[in-house]
Order: sequence, then C-alpha cells, then structure tokens
Amino acid sequence: MPLTLARIDHIVLRVIQLEPMIQFYCKVLGCRIERRRDDLGLVQLRAGASMLDLVPVDGELGRQGGAPPGAEGRNVDHICFRVESFDAAAIGAHLAAAGVQAGKVESRYGAEGNGPSIYIQDPEGNTIELKGPPSPLQ
Repeated sequence: MPLTLARIDHIVLRVIQLEPMIQFYCKVLGCRIERRRDDLGLVQLRAGASMLDLVPVDGELGRQGGAPPGAEGRNVDHICFRVESFDAAAIGAHLAAAGVQAGKVESRYGAEGNGPSIYIQDPEGNTIELKGPPSPLQ
C-alpha cells in the first residue's frame, strides 16, 4: 500500500472571534503563534509536534467554508494526515482504484514546513489533506 499515516499534521478551525480563540489556545492550552497570514485570514499555532490553524469566518479562507459555526455551518475545515513518504503517482493510483477523486498536488505549509499535499473527501464530505514530508527548499 503506497499510503502509511504517521500522525495528524494539523487541524483547521473556522472561528467567529479570532482573538479570544488565540488567547484560549495560547494561554490556557500552551500553544504559541508560529505563523500569521492576515492577508488570508490565517493564524497557525504550534501544538506540540502538530499545528492548529485558526481561520476567521470573515477572512478570505474562512468565507470559503460557508456560514459561521452553528447549526447551519461547520467550524472544522479539514483534517490533515502526515504520510510517511509522498509518491504522488502511487497515491493517486491508490486513491483512483478506491474510487476517490483527488485534488491537485500542491506545496502547502504544515507542522514540518512546506511540503507536498493533496485534498480528498471522505464519504460524508469531510475534507482530508494527505501531507508529505517537508520539501528540501522551504
């Protein structure tokens, strides 16, 4: 099998009020701000070996998720699994054989830095990111 999950790389939460969420995760749970992209509406917090991304619902990324968290909207954008190695062709063939449509392989930032990743959806429509090891040039 060309796919071996190692751990959760990061979780993305869509938030209504960014600053109270930053305060909670940093002050209460001990995370720290690692990277901030206000142009996209993204704050990436370090949570041990993993990342927790906070995305305000009124920012560029947050608007893509629809309504704010509540009865008619979701607050978890996607779950990212770190895979041991990232052979894009083998992973693509494996997913296609399973009837899973995969998105384009792109370099994205995660807990270990920039590296290859691909988005898929589970049977109930949850978005899953499969993330490879960091690329040599970051």
